[in-house]
This record gives sequence, C-alpha cells and structure tokens, in this order.
Amino acid sequence: MTDMTLVAPAAAPSSEDQSWLTSLADWTVSLMEIIGPVGAGVAIALENLFPPLPSEVVLPMAGLTASRGSFTLFEALLWTTIGSVVGAFMLYGLGRWLGAARLRTFAEKMPLLHPEDVDRTVAWFERHGGKAVFFGRMIPIFRSLISIPAGVSKMPMWRFGLLTGAGSLIWNTIFVLSGYLLGENWHIVEEYASILQYVVIAAVAIGVAWFLYARIRSLLASRHSEV
Repeated sequence: MTDMTLVAPAAAPSSEDQSWLTSLADWTVSLMEIIGPVGAGVAIALENLFPPLPSEVVLPMAGLTASRGSFTLFEALLWTTIGSVVGAFMLYGLGRWLGAARLRTFAEKMPLLHPEDVDRTVAWFERHGGKAVFFGRMIPIFRSLISIPAGVSKMPMWRFGLLTGAGSLIWNTIFVLSGYLLGENWHIVEEYASILQYVVIAAVAIGVAWFLYARIRSLLASRHSEV
C-alpha cells in the first residue's frame, strides 16, 4: 500500500498559519485516501462554498496524491473540475433563489445602497457575464462569489456550466500539476498564490472604499442642495 503520510513543510513549522494549512493538507490527503479521487472533488466543492478554504492548498494535494500512485493525474483533474462545477452550481442556485427583486428589497434597507445599484450590477453582468464567469474562476475569492450574480442575472445554465468548467479546468490544471511535479514542496505554490490573493483583497478594499466615498459625497451634496 502506498504511504500517504503527509510530510509537513520544513518552513516555519511553528507558525499558526502554517499549522492550519498543514492540518488542511492532512485532512485533504486523508479524504483522498478513503474515497480516492472523488475526495479531491468533494474538497474542491467545499472550497467553492467556503472561500476561506484555499484551493491553492487543496489542488496541489490532489497532484501530490496522484504522484504517489493512488490515482492518475487525469482522475485528479477530472474530479477536481467536477467538484468545482458542482460547488459553483450550488452558489448559482443561491443567486437564482435570491433574485434581483429580493436584492432590491435588501438594498432599500441598507444604508448607502439603493435598488438602482442592483439594477446596474445585473445590467453589467448581462453585458459582460461570460467573461466575468470564465476569468473569475481564475481569481481568488471571486472564483466562488462570481457564481451568485450569474444566478441572479439568470445566465443560461448550460452557458454557466460550460464557462465555469473551462475556467476551472485551467485553474485546477495549474495547481494540480504543481503539486504533481513539486511533490512535498507543494507549499511553494501556496506562498506565491497568497501574493495574488493579497493583491485581490487590496483591490477589493480600495474599490469598496471608493464606492463608500462617492456615495457619502453624493449624499452630502444632496442634503446641501436641499438646505
């Protein structure tokens, strides 16, 4: 029987983050030990539903396990892509259930938000949704969240599934192959992927700050004109 014991990375073994990532890696490998490549698909489906679970850790583990002969590289890519699509469709379903009408009602009750914001977002997604879904599958955080506006705008399910599958296959292949080729040094991939994640988080923070600034400025100007 192939030895599936995960060797923890040598770098920063006492780090809290490293310990958490190692525990996640151990759990992922254990799941794949029990149910084979399907376990990789289950782990990635969960990653779609809970974005804090990093695919940058789960996917290399599938490649590492494939390199040890527990299943083939093709099976790792197949099941991780299936898991990505299944998880994305669950969030797509949430978006369909919420719908634009419910989101407008929610926006009416939230400070600094208006129903028109929902309408503009849906209109933008209807124009650029295909590119957003495809490329969004290759951007940390957005790779999960992009499925919700797709459901809200009622993108055809066949189109959503095709774009999600294509984008996910590219993303998954990069990280599964990295784990397959790097072996126990898989954590090198996660370190570089973290930089991209920080850039995305910073960009989102700047975008939110700009939106709030513009909305508050508009609100103050409106009140000033009423005086």
